[in-house]
Amino acid sequence: MTPALYAACARAVHVVKADGAILRAGRAALFILDNIGYAWLARPLMLPPFVWIVELAYRIVARNRPFFARFLFREEYEE
Repeated sequence: MTPALYAACARAVHVVKADGAILRAGRAALFILDNIGYAWLARPLMLPPFVWIVELAYRIVARNRPFFARFLFREEYEE
């Protein structure tokens, strides 16, 4: 793993596909959903303009992780 990829992984989830393509953030999350059996949800969201909305939502949640962790994962959250 390169130092740049290591730093980027701290900000967003990354998926390295078998063909070497790297997906990050919302697209990586949709790829994971598609591969674990939620294709019915992921595939329509991979199309524009929905994928843009997914990317925006991912960015908002990623930048505000402590806020969302406080409300979504109450039992696991520690300040």
